[in-house]
Amino acid sequence: MAVPIYTLLRETDALGSTCDILVRMVDDMSVSERTRRALKDFGLTEYEVKAYVALVESGPIPASQLSTKAAIPYSKIYEILGNLERKGWVEIEQGRPSKYFPKPPSTALESSRVRTENTLKSSQIDALSELQPLYERKGVQERPDIWIVRGQDNILDRIKETLGRTRRELLVAMPIVPESVISITAPLLSLMTSRGIKVSIMVPELTDKDAIRKLKGLAEVRVREQMFGGGMISDSNEIILLLGEEPEKGLILAISSDHVGLVKFGKSYFEFLWENSKPA
Repeated sequence: MAVPIYTLLRETDALGSTCDILVRMVDDMSVSERTRRALKDFGLTEYEVKAYVALVESGPIPASQLSTKAAIPYSKIYEILGNLERKGWVEIEQGRPSKYFPKPPSTALESSRVRTENTLKSSQIDALSELQPLYERKGVQERPDIWIVRGQDNILDRIKETLGRTRRELLVAMPIVPESVISITAPLLSLMTSRGIKVSIMVPELTDKDAIRKLKGLAEVRVREQMFGGGMISDSNEIILLLGEEPEKGLILAISSDHVGLVKFGKSYFEFLWENSKPA
């Protein structure tokens, strides 16, 4: 059984006196919230949705009755109806008093869709006519899929940025385990595991036992007899390949990419090595 809903409205009579009256609102549960959101997607405001739905439910009524029925302040009702008429959702039946009635939903929605599409096409033409020549004249390049990163500081910064974006899974292969990398990434890896992010790290079997102990406190660690390359894969979205290190300079060259094919290949290769490695 539906429970009546009431609201308080303030009315002004012909002499300018005001009084508060309690009125029963329409039980609008017959129109779902999903439908109301859909109407807003077509450019209607909250009050405009209320007014149109109330008209669909009741049929032609004067503005004063619609104000009460839709729980819209009387001071706003004519503005709301004017907007709906301009947008093609209602029409006026002249009289004393005038009545407002809704256009059929199929007609109102279709005309609104066509009007929106025409507006977007016109805006597209206007924007392209100025922006595209500017884009071509300046020789702006598209965003690359692959970045070359040089120098240990830049590489470590890119690693930290990637770790910060990871939300589900991190796969790491480290043919060597520099202390500088462990000290910088350890706080981030600890935070990631505390958030439930799965971290898998693979290192050579001859890696320093103290380094392995530190890593085991942060992730699942496996070892292999030989490893010929290193890097990391974040959420199957990003990959960093570590290509070189020098004793004095540390990490010197890396490739960073979000190219779908490269990330997929890298993850498949990592999973193959992981299955053929053993727990540390």
